[in-house]
Amino acid sequence: MVEEIIHLGHTMIGCGRNKTEIALLKRRHGVPHCFSALDIASDEQVKCWSTSVFRSYGAPDLVLNNAGVINRNAPLWKITAQEFSRVLDVNVRGTANVIRRFLPAMLRQRRGVIVNFSSGWGRSTDPEVAPYCASKWGIEGLTQALAQELPPGLAAVSLNPGIIDTRMLRSCFGKAAGSYIRPAEWARKAVPFLLKLGPADNGKQLQVQGVSERRSRGSEGCRSATTKTKAGYSSARLNIRLVSGSQTFNLRQRKISAG
Repeated sequence: MVEEIIHLGHTMIGCGRNKTEIALLKRRHGVPHCFSALDIASDEQVKCWSTSVFRSYGAPDLVLNNAGVINRNAPLWKITAQEFSRVLDVNVRGTANVIRRFLPAMLRQRRGVIVNFSSGWGRSTDPEVAPYCASKWGIEGLTQALAQELPPGLAAVSLNPGIIDTRMLRSCFGKAAGSYIRPAEWARKAVPFLLKLGPADNGKQLQVQGVSERRSRGSEGCRSATTKTKAGYSSARLNIRLVSGSQTFNLRQRKISAG
C-alpha cells in the first residue's frame, strides 16, 4: 500500500514498531517522506509523534487506523492475560490513542475523515480468535459512537478490508492464505476507494469490494508496478494513517511536483 500511495503522488509520514523495517522505508523513500519508530499502544509516544507531524505538516484530512495484531490460534481459556491484553492494547487502545491526538486538530479545521480498519471478524465470529474478534467488534462500536459525536464536515467509518494474504492471515489460515489477494493487488483496488470517502459516509460500515475471492491460477505471479509521478498536484491536503502488520503509516498529499 505504501508503494501505491507514493505512486499516486502522496508524501508519506509514517510510524511503526519495527525499527529495521522503518530504516528500510527510510532508505527506500527519502525526503519528503518520513518514517518514525513508535508503538501506537503508548499514548505518550503517539502524543509526541502527533506533535511532530502537526509542526511539519499540519492537521490531517484523512486518517486510516489499520494497526492490528492477532492472537495465536487457541481457545479463549488458553490465551494468557498478557496476550489478550496486547491484542486489545494495539487494536483498540492504539486506535483510540491516534484519534485522541489527531482528531482535535481536524475538528478545528472542520473537515476530515477517520477510517478505522475492522475485519470480517468484527462482524462475525470464529473459534480460536476470540481476542481478535473482541477487538474488532470493539472497533465497530467505537466507530459508531464516534460518528454520532462528530460535527458536520467530518466522518468516521469502519472498514472491512476483506481477506488479504498477509502474515497475520497466514498465522490463522496457514498455506491456504496464499490463495487470497496479495497486499499490492489489494492496494490498487482499495486506495482509490479510500480517497473518495467524505462527510456523507459518516457512520457507514464499509467493505472494499472484490478482494475476498480466491486468486485464479493466472494471477499467481501478479505484482504491483510503481512509477515516478511526473505531474504537479494542487488538491486538498491529505493525511492517511496505515498499519500493515506491525507497521503504521501516515500519508499526506501536498502540492508537489516530481522531475
